[in-house]
Amino acid sequence: MTQMIVLNGGSSSGKSGIARCLQALLPEPWLSFGVDTLIEAMPASVRTSDAGIVFAPDGEVIVGPEFRTLETAWIEGLATMARAGARIIVDEVFLGGAASQQRWQQALGGLQVLWVGVRCDGTIAAGREVARGDRVAGMAVSQADAVHRGVLYDLEVDTTHTESMECARTVVTQVK
Repeated sequence: MTQMIVLNGGSSSGKSGIARCLQALLPEPWLSFGVDTLIEAMPASVRTSDAGIVFAPDGEVIVGPEFRTLETAWIEGLATMARAGARIIVDEVFLGGAASQQRWQQALGGLQVLWVGVRCDGTIAAGREVARGDRVAGMAVSQADAVHRGVLYDLEVDTTHTESMECARTVVTQVK
């Protein structure tokens, strides 16, 4: 039985919308957590320090050792919740591509995980980024392809021209 669904995609690719649709479509209750949840939970000092996480004016995201320490604890915590019986949807941005996925794989060992790539054309994601108004311009374009480099998926969806609900329906067919 699938215990965790990991949605990986660039900023404004549609992961959060898919996660909400999955919660509506799946018959059992699923908890949804995103990397934004982690960042919002961090103290301001970590969100503005080179040791934490920095959002550069061009959209680049730079993470330091304090961020990595908290991120590791967060990943382990989500894995523990899944092992305790909670079904978890993770909305993530693998800034390090395959290396990011490997960190998750180590923590999720023994769990049934559905790895889902959420793709979106960078120019479309950039338009969504502007419409949202809560992102640094440039993140969507810089992350659109980079977050997928070397990452292995069970399934990929593309939100460029497909709505979140349709993508979620595709994901649901793969949940066991």
